[in-house]
Amino acid sequence: MVTNRVPEYLYRLGEFHPGRAVAFDDTIRAVDTPEALQARFPEALVRDLGSGSVLYPGFINAHVHLEFSANRATLRYGDFMEWLESVIEHRDELVDAADEETMAAACEEMLASGITAFGAISSFGADLAVCRRTPQRVVYFNELIGSNPAAADMLYGDFLRRVEESSESRPEERIVPAVAIHSPYATHPVLIRKALDLARLRNMPVSAHLLESSYEREWLEHGSGKFREFFLRFFKSAAPVSDIDHFLELFEGTPTLFVHCVHTTADERRRLADSGHSVAHCPRSNRLLGCGRLPIEEIRSPLALATDGYSSNWSMNLFDEMRAALMLHHRADPRILARRLLRCVTEDAATALKQEMGRIVPGAPADFAVVRLPHIPSRPEEIALHTILHTREAAETIIAGNSVRKS
Repeated sequence: MVTNRVPEYLYRLGEFHPGRAVAFDDTIRAVDTPEALQARFPEALVRDLGSGSVLYPGFINAHVHLEFSANRATLRYGDFMEWLESVIEHRDELVDAADEETMAAACEEMLASGITAFGAISSFGADLAVCRRTPQRVVYFNELIGSNPAAADMLYGDFLRRVEESSESRPEERIVPAVAIHSPYATHPVLIRKALDLARLRNMPVSAHLLESSYEREWLEHGSGKFREFFLRFFKSAAPVSDIDHFLELFEGTPTLFVHCVHTTADERRRLADSGHSVAHCPRSNRLLGCGRLPIEEIRSPLALATDGYSSNWSMNLFDEMRAALMLHHRADPRILARRLLRCVTEDAATALKQEMGRIVPGAPADFAVVRLPHIPSRPEEIALHTILHTREAAETIIAGNSVRKS
């Protein structure tokens, strides 16, 4: 059954269109006026979404760590290295406490804010069963981490096992297997090369953390600072396994979603854009860990906005994240920034994840977030800003043409 959903406004490719509707089954069949769609699909069920409604593509949370969903006040905030040491100290207890119910609650919270797809960064595979059951589409990033070359075969074997397990998911589970490289300071180049060869062979999306903190840059450039103390204390190592230039060279020819990038230079940001890479921005996480501000005004790569995980955030709600970004990037015109942020959670996020979603165009998945505003602004160019300011939950979340949640 094809259904026309008639919103007051429809958000399509960065613009707001009045008087438009969508015909869809599990994918989008057409976008036109309600009258034209009714003539084309006379048997379709027609639904008017009502006053104040805006139909968006389903929102995409490009970078989430579900396996730390049990954290609330265990980890230390304010300084990246203090936070990282607290992760090492409490990792086992937090991973054990993040049972399936806890992780499913995080998925439900995302669903409530209109998130129809997310990128799950999985270090252990403990979240796979939850990702298989959630209605959302999941780009499942099997993370590879380890800087000790003596353990490379063991680490890669475990990583490969997890990749194969996620690849065995059924189509209705909507899981796309993917590869995540933890970071240049925590993953040996030998492992990175092997993982990227696999990603290229299977055409899998790739993600990597990059230059989240100033400590990382100091360690990779000079082998000094608090990371030196950290590696000596926990891993008996006194030298970085890579440098920034060598790390980026490994990804040449493999478009990658680089996460954080707060302490990249202007030249490195240009290099990312010229190489076809994307960037994921997690403003609340960066603020809580004392990392600083990503200069998004200098980012020319596709830019995704993401919540990161409960290890460095207090909600998985993308409206919370967009409001935080509006306040953090205070020099930008809020109306222009709001429109960019909505692209960051729709079409740009889809590009970053190498998926055909995030757009209301024929052939795209019929994934939608219905937002209901108290009043539609008189100027359409302000709808994006008021969507971010006034929305806590989506009025309805639709995945593959099926309504999966209403508020």
